[in-house]
Amino acid sequence: MPETAGVLARYIEGMLGSPLPVRLRTWDGSESGPADGPVLVLRTPRAVRRLLWQPDDLGLARAWVAGELTVEGDLYVFLDRLSGALWESEEQREDRPSPLARLTSAVRGVTAGSPAELLRLLGGLPLPLPHPPEEAGRRRGRAHTRRRDRTAVSHHYDVGNDFYRLVLGPSFVYSCAYWPEHTVRTLGAGDHDRLTPPTLELAQHDKLDLVCRKLGLRPGQRLLDVGCGWGSMAMHAAATCGVHVTGVTISVEQAELARKRVAEAGLADLVEIRVQDYRDVTDGPYDAISSIGMAEHVGAEAYRTYAGRLHALLRPGGRLLNHQIARRPRRVEESYRLNGFIDRYVFPDGELSPVGPTVSLLEEAGFEVRDVEALREHYALTLRAWVTNLEQNWAEAVRLAGAGRARVWRLYMAASAVGFERNNLGVNQVLALRTTPDGGSGMPLVARVPTAPEA
Repeated sequence: MPETAGVLARYIEGMLGSPLPVRLRTWDGSESGPADGPVLVLRTPRAVRRLLWQPDDLGLARAWVAGELTVEGDLYVFLDRLSGALWESEEQREDRPSPLARLTSAVRGVTAGSPAELLRLLGGLPLPLPHPPEEAGRRRGRAHTRRRDRTAVSHHYDVGNDFYRLVLGPSFVYSCAYWPEHTVRTLGAGDHDRLTPPTLELAQHDKLDLVCRKLGLRPGQRLLDVGCGWGSMAMHAAATCGVHVTGVTISVEQAELARKRVAEAGLADLVEIRVQDYRDVTDGPYDAISSIGMAEHVGAEAYRTYAGRLHALLRPGGRLLNHQIARRPRRVEESYRLNGFIDRYVFPDGELSPVGPTVSLLEEAGFEVRDVEALREHYALTLRAWVTNLEQNWAEAVRLAGAGRARVWRLYMAASAVGFERNNLGVNQVLALRTTPDGGSGMPLVARVPTAPEA
């Protein structure tokens, strides 16, 4: 009887149309594939059943979340090698058949590798397995209604504040940090293991400070922080700039902890945290608005509403800082589809857009865009630091959120880090403003607010 790993290797190579990118070890101890680098370990035939019924990144992720497969060795190297196959860039995917189409071709005996041999190994075609419980349930109705957005946000953020504290560190900032220049230059140089939580804290402090300086905040002004998370931006702006901050989130768990942190910091007279959808904020005008890592939840269809609402909430001369993840543009934008793993396990209904359309929609809403700063490498470093926090506290993470949820976050953050490093993903800070009726901006003639922290 042929060894399991060899049979699977031929099947996978037929599906991918290329040699196996990593070594494969199966439950019977057999191995196949390149000898160097990480090893994909299939612990049970259940992992193969997942891939038979969902032969793409979602099937692989389901087996990972269920603990039916794991990776020995460097997870980042594994994901980087795999990115040319299942986690390939959107542009690549346009030019070649999907994994499902390649599987169909393999079943018909057109490509190399015989699924019939695989099915004999498994004793016939098994029934599909139930999805891991961490997977988001079926969603009904139109995306990005207030109710559906609340459900999606709850799935992602209401995992438990203690779990997020463990991953994010004391800053409780769940967005791209701003690393010193010498740190960014090490990206890809194998020096990531020196990124300790204290360094992450400083980088997150510098990011919040960067946002405040770009907004030109002054004592007594009003700041609206859209998607305020656990209140870190609101607290930083109030404490360092003396502004009055209204933070809004639709996560009840986030709001409860944010209010507690605000009170403990003695900032209750300057900071108000609300459980409120940005579409329901009516107490403008504000002098400035920060939206940091929130717009990814808005969706392409609702983005005009988002941009228009923020413009209406700003006073003439007020500034918006929109900090948002972007994807690479596609030649045929209509072919864009949500990533199955991200949509089912991480950000239900989350949508990424190229930076170009984002800027255009902000301009259509009436904003004047004054600056766009790309922070792609910074996010890769941030994600690696979060993964380090998670891995160093793995037992506690499993206790707090469960083994499946901890695996979701490890895979999601590590794969995202590789995506930013390979330029499949980006993140940009867009500084825009609402001009006065006569076109005044109130901006200095300097091309960009200095971004380096003061000595």
